[in-house]
Amino acid sequence: MPQAIGQLWRSGRDRLAAAGTVNAALDARLLAQHALGLDATALIARERDAAPPEAEARFAALLNRRLAGEPVARILGRKEFYGLAFGLNGATLVPRPETEILVDFGREALDPAAPAAILDLGTGTGCIALALLAHLPQAHALGIDLSPEAVAQAEANAAALGLGPRFTVRVGSWFAPLAEGERFDLIVSNPPYIGSSVIESLAPEVRDHDPRAALDGGPDGLAPYRILAAGLAGRLNPGGRAAFEIGWDQGKAVAALFSDAGLEDVAIHTDLSGQDRMVAGRIA
Repeated sequence: MPQAIGQLWRSGRDRLAAAGTVNAALDARLLAQHALGLDATALIARERDAAPPEAEARFAALLNRRLAGEPVARILGRKEFYGLAFGLNGATLVPRPETEILVDFGREALDPAAPAAILDLGTGTGCIALALLAHLPQAHALGIDLSPEAVAQAEANAAALGLGPRFTVRVGSWFAPLAEGERFDLIVSNPPYIGSSVIESLAPEVRDHDPRAALDGGPDGLAPYRILAAGLAGRLNPGGRAAFEIGWDQGKAVAALFSDAGLEDVAIHTDLSGQDRMVAGRIA
């Protein structure tokens, strides 16, 4: 006999909770919505309706993937960031709320009424650059990523958000795809910053499902920052700014790299939990 929709997702919630899943109720609702093709409101409004057998089967399959440790965003193939929906693939990180600090910084640094050029290094889903473009209607952004699959996903996200005409992506390593003389008003990046030896100790949802290339920052986690900081002065317009996400213990080291590269007003910014999360600076 078919289960009622409310019974279906609550049984999934209980299984997730028993397995120790932190956000069991939210995860179960999101998976049920996906399996049933319903939004959050409809899931509540129709909770006494019988779940179609094929939807029950879909939900069971999705639930088993979650119980095996796969993140909900990976299962659904999308994640919200800064109020926008971003598609994911195996070459992209799942956008995380703490990265929104880079968007906040960019919105404060740039005049929404003035043209601006933005460079997003290691763009992944394109979430940072595209969130900025959504709030800076005169800006254009270039995203660069080493992975062709990530670049394709960023392009698809830009098109889905109606931002394609102001967003360009290139495949390559950091500054390498840039032409001589290309400069920007804002350079942002969320580079790999986990020390190589630390990766195996990460939570399974990250270790087993995020692309290793987007996590591994070399032996001390700082290898990408050395490359990025060294290139900033030659790629920023006068008065241009740079902002990079960092690990909780990397603030002083990355700030020193910014200062050594000739940036001024270098500052370490904390996230909502009080952890160091971003280093930013300005070129004279």
